[in-house]
Amino acid sequence: MNDQRGSESADALDDDVSCEVCSTENPHFAAGDRWMLAGALTVDTAASVVESSREAPLPRTGIVDLSGVDVVDSAAVAVLLAWRRRAAGEGVELTFTGAPASLAALAELYDVEDLISRKIQTPA
Repeated sequence: MNDQRGSESADALDDDVSCEVCSTENPHFAAGDRWMLAGALTVDTAASVVESSREAPLPRTGIVDLSGVDVVDSAAVAVLLAWRRRAAGEGVELTFTGAPASLAALAELYDVEDLISRKIQTPA
């Protein structure tokens, strides 16, 4: 991570939100003009990530950066679908960038790739 992104993530974290898995501030989610996720997005972290995002305004740019996510399971698909539903309700278009290939594979397996992959960008 470059220094700017790291400081942006740290500045954007809500001090009151903690990760039950890590027992610290939530290192998995950072709000702001662009939402950023890092680490595992699994059944163990999904509830904490969703809770962290609940009070945050949707990203002004519409971008959700997943490039820091290194482990996913089906809970990651559920998180993205929840954000997609929220964005639709608020009239905002989300773009998922840096999605790991394993997340795209899960979305395809569950036959929801259209709901998630719409505007998803994966690294080359």
